[in-house]
Amino acid sequence: MTPLPSHARAVIIGGGVSGCSVAYHLAKLGWTDIVLLERQQLTCGTTWHAAGLVGQLRASQNMTRLAKYSADLYLRLEEETGVATGMRQVGSISLGLTAARREELLRQATLARAFGVEVGEISAAEVKAMYPHVELGDMTCAVHLPGDGQCDPANIAMALARGARMNGAAIHEGVKVTAVTDDGRRVTGVNWQRGTDSGHIAADIVINCGGMWGRDLAAQSGVALPLHACEHFYLITEPIEGLGHLPVLRVPDECAYYKSDAGKMMLGAFEPRAKPWGMAGIPEDFCFDSLPEDFEHFEPILDMATRRMPLFETAGIHTFFNGPESFTPDDRYYLGEAPELAGYWVAAGYNSIGIVSSGGAGMALAQWLEDGEPPFDLWEVDIRRAQPFQRNRRYLKERVTETLGLLYADHWPYRQVETARGVRRSPVHEHLKTAGAVFGEVAGWERANWFAQPGQDQAYRYDWHRQNWFENQRAEHMAVREGVGLFDMTSFGKIRVEGRDACAFLNHLCANQIDVAPGRIVYTQMLNRRGGIESDLTVTRLSETAFLLVVPGATLQRDLSWLKRHAGDRFVTVTDVTAGEAVFCVMGPKSRTLLEAVSPDDLSNGGFAFGTAREIEIGLGVARAHRISYVGELGWEIYVSTDQAAHVFETLAEAGADHGLKLCGLHALDSCRIEKAFRHFGHDITDEDHVLEAGLGFAVRTDKPDFIGRDAVLAKRDAGLARRLLQFRLENPDPMLFHNEAVVRDDRIVSILTSGNYGHALGGAVGLGYVPCPGESAAGVLASDYEIEVAGQRYKAKASLAPMYDPKSERVRA
Repeated sequence: MTPLPSHARAVIIGGGVSGCSVAYHLAKLGWTDIVLLERQQLTCGTTWHAAGLVGQLRASQNMTRLAKYSADLYLRLEEETGVATGMRQVGSISLGLTAARREELLRQATLARAFGVEVGEISAAEVKAMYPHVELGDMTCAVHLPGDGQCDPANIAMALARGARMNGAAIHEGVKVTAVTDDGRRVTGVNWQRGTDSGHIAADIVINCGGMWGRDLAAQSGVALPLHACEHFYLITEPIEGLGHLPVLRVPDECAYYKSDAGKMMLGAFEPRAKPWGMAGIPEDFCFDSLPEDFEHFEPILDMATRRMPLFETAGIHTFFNGPESFTPDDRYYLGEAPELAGYWVAAGYNSIGIVSSGGAGMALAQWLEDGEPPFDLWEVDIRRAQPFQRNRRYLKERVTETLGLLYADHWPYRQVETARGVRRSPVHEHLKTAGAVFGEVAGWERANWFAQPGQDQAYRYDWHRQNWFENQRAEHMAVREGVGLFDMTSFGKIRVEGRDACAFLNHLCANQIDVAPGRIVYTQMLNRRGGIESDLTVTRLSETAFLLVVPGATLQRDLSWLKRHAGDRFVTVTDVTAGEAVFCVMGPKSRTLLEAVSPDDLSNGGFAFGTAREIEIGLGVARAHRISYVGELGWEIYVSTDQAAHVFETLAEAGADHGLKLCGLHALDSCRIEKAFRHFGHDITDEDHVLEAGLGFAVRTDKPDFIGRDAVLAKRDAGLARRLLQFRLENPDPMLFHNEAVVRDDRIVSILTSGNYGHALGGAVGLGYVPCPGESAAGVLASDYEIEVAGQRYKAKASLAPMYDPKSERVRA
């Protein structure tokens, strides 16, 4: 038996395709002092029974970049390692059977073109020529991606493992990690057991690639890794004469995918309601195991498949398989360093797309470890998006019954999850519900997205065009533009930073000047060393030594992690105070009149200037009012302790009856902010987007001698911008924009919209998107003709660098 080392630069836990990929890519970067520990045998958890589909197109540019990387890697691995991977670029076909699915597939085809993925809409005759066995009488659309493929999942992992060993990595099977050790701040290594032997490997970096075992292992270290296993079903026929190598076929409207392999046909399913598995933990001896058959559960899928492909009527079933796969609450995997413990890294939770994801994910994680920062924006899979409460096992069990099916469900814009709801609620949740609120969920928070009128269903009716709440949004939007609206924004993340060094600390992290008088509000970004945007926030100075940071609810854990990792030995404390205060945004030209009706304090422009905060009385209570706006109108954010929140809300609502107050939801907030061209973190601005190219240079103070990203800002100013973030408005008032529509400049696709909504005051759909323009002036960029491609159809668009609504921001300062 090969002895285990006493020390390693990095220890990787788990020998599935994810762990093998991380080991391979670290070794390729020259990390020879790395050890992979597998509790039993490589691939024995879920990798060995994966379907092995390699689809390149994903929902975003960077996820597509990673998937394309995986496909390219798997094509060359056999030559590099001598291990056959079974990788064949047979292509894929996606069939639509409804008008809605046709719209979705055509939008995906536009996205593929924008990302440089070869794609084509094909006719029924062309499908039949490639796939003679399929019935197409009800087909509404078919999209073909020639570069997609399929592979042998176990051999892919074995090839990665061979490549890792060839480059110096050590891989040990039959070794269980019993604990990840730490000193209270960062990991110090792992304890292991092999038979009757046990020991410790000291390491500064531990990477949890434990798959469905990963959640419970992470919990031992206080790390939230929210995933849960589900049963995943497929069957394989007996050999079918003359079957050949067919493209992978997906029929999402029937929850099915088809793959030909070795003369047999595989039928797999992502059924609408899945079966969670392993609620009491994954059995210790699980190794190349399957789960009990449940043919009754799979039968509806097979019935549809038999009509879709009549060969299933006569082909015998060789294998009916049921095996576990890990799923997450949002169908996205986890990558990166856990915010709870320095040195604890994760690559897990692949939602049944682990083969196509792991090649790219392993590369990205290895580069992240090498450079100290991700190679590009990885926020949508960043472990820091996970909320601490999401480790709850009942929550996960309920949620994953839905998320498996969402992989093939209609990907409607604004689609809301239905399971495991109501975990985090505002103190006025029931008030809003009674008033007609239709709730969405972000980071577990129930948030009013729109308000139904009396007699109208408090529910979504999804569509790719104008959904049933479009007129509700218009009314709320125009109330904010012309009267006064009230938003419940209690879900804002609120972080208190205080201590002797608080001001210097924040000035080091923030690009804007934070050393301002108490009561001032500063809009700023926290940058990385490349000038990319790590956080978009406001900082309110409460006193000489105390500051309040307000961030999006979805990024709270990310922002807390960024702050704590940079605090070092400074005399500063960082505290999450989100739950302590509710937030009500009173916005619109009549907001001052309303607040004056409930408060004796001076709210005049002279007495309460824009960008300031102070305590005011409201009704019988007290609150802190921040004069700031994310909708582009006069207004205040009212921060009130949760015990007084209901009273303050009721006071505003009662007085509002005489002032035309309208309760407004997040959809109206978003349509107002996009008219004003306000950026949205995670869409319009990310850690990959340079603050100057995002048009946020006004919030950067390079006269400060020392803040993270300053050198990158100065370098960009000298070199010039390579791209600019533009606002677009469609001239045709009918189409809808959501995000990911293609930006067409002078007849050529150059990028995509990062966000979109309907501009009710501007009279058309509005979007934001970056336009490459190296060496061009602003005037040159605007001189071009622009169109936006929506589901294959192009619409003329007006482009602007300045906000199209209130470009001089006169309304917010009224």
